[in-house]
Amino acid sequence: MATPNLISATTINGLTAMILVTTSPTVILANAGSSGKAQRINSLMISNVNGTTAATATLSILRSGVYYRIAYLMSVPAASTLDLINKTLYLNEGDSLYITGSVNSYLEAVVSYEEIS
Repeated sequence: MATPNLISATTINGLTAMILVTTSPTVILANAGSSGKAQRINSLMISNVNGTTAATATLSILRSGVYYRIAYLMSVPAASTLDLINKTLYLNEGDSLYITGSVNSYLEAVVSYEEIS
């Protein structure tokens, strides 16, 4: 099935996903290849829950086996939050959003998105 035409969408569901970031690339959001949906990302915030040490984050879209970086080694200061996505970004069918941190368990990510069908 093809990604839906946004003008003729019949359903829009607001959703939120959260993940504890590790040093291995981890999926925070995936749009299955046969979902028949588009996913509109509205925001992605990364918080450094460690009070003393900065950490970095890399955010990528995986499409057709290739990682495309949205943010690369973005520094997140200790005890602070970084807004990595504050503009609309769409995940097409078959796309996945991956996040990787420089240190295990220092970063937490929250993504607000809509599933459109």
